[in-house]
Amino acid sequence: MYIDSHCHIDFPELAARMPEILAKMAENKVTHALCVSVDLPDFPRVLALAEQYPHIYASVGVHPDYEDTPEPTVAQLVELADHPKVIAIGETGLDYYRLEGDLEWQRERFRTHIRASRETGKPLIIHTRAASEDTIRIMREEGAGTDKGGVAGVMHCFTESLDVALAAVEMGFYISFSGIVTFKSAKDLQAVARALPLERILIETDSPYLAPVPYRGKMNEPGYVAHVAEYLADLKGVPLREVADRTTDNFFNLFKAART
Repeated sequence: MYIDSHCHIDFPELAARMPEILAKMAENKVTHALCVSVDLPDFPRVLALAEQYPHIYASVGVHPDYEDTPEPTVAQLVELADHPKVIAIGETGLDYYRLEGDLEWQRERFRTHIRASRETGKPLIIHTRAASEDTIRIMREEGAGTDKGGVAGVMHCFTESLDVALAAVEMGFYISFSGIVTFKSAKDLQAVARALPLERILIETDSPYLAPVPYRGKMNEPGYVAHVAEYLADLKGVPLREVADRTTDNFFNLFKAART
């Protein structure tokens, strides 16, 4: 069985097809999915899905790309996370690829999420793009990760270097690979995936984006996470069952609230 550790099935283009989405998950043996929050105004629809379906979980957080949206406070995140189906804080992090200018607000927002994670004891979902140096620095400064007595988490949709991955792993984080790892152009990322132990790897779709081969260019959905697992098994030269079992165990080891 497989778990999609990061998707956005609350987005309208997927929510409108929910029966089909759930059927495709079942067909491809995707037993659970984590629907990830990107801003507070839309969080209720994320939570509603998690409340409606026992195999769907939720996170709460504000994406670093969302500039014109209510800024979360630690207290707000802690309060909203106080729900049995909310198993993570995020997604959060830094993204210097799309936005320019003074991005100190991004860094402060990231710190807010890390503090909420420490207070709630719930793992972080971290997005980083073109900002890995500051991401790792702030994680260390704020005590993210088990090495600082904090809470572990996941570097989602990972596209950075092996050095960045190892720095995160050293802090107790997992590295999650999306459909990007299946792209022919992703040679560097494939080398990272090959080098990391399965014990630190998760799989995801980040749907509706980044559909894996053979669906590249089409709308992504949680059922397609099986193709990410298949590619990783071939890449690492291990049985598919081993990737499926290990990434599933990793999900529940990280997101312990999902076991209840």
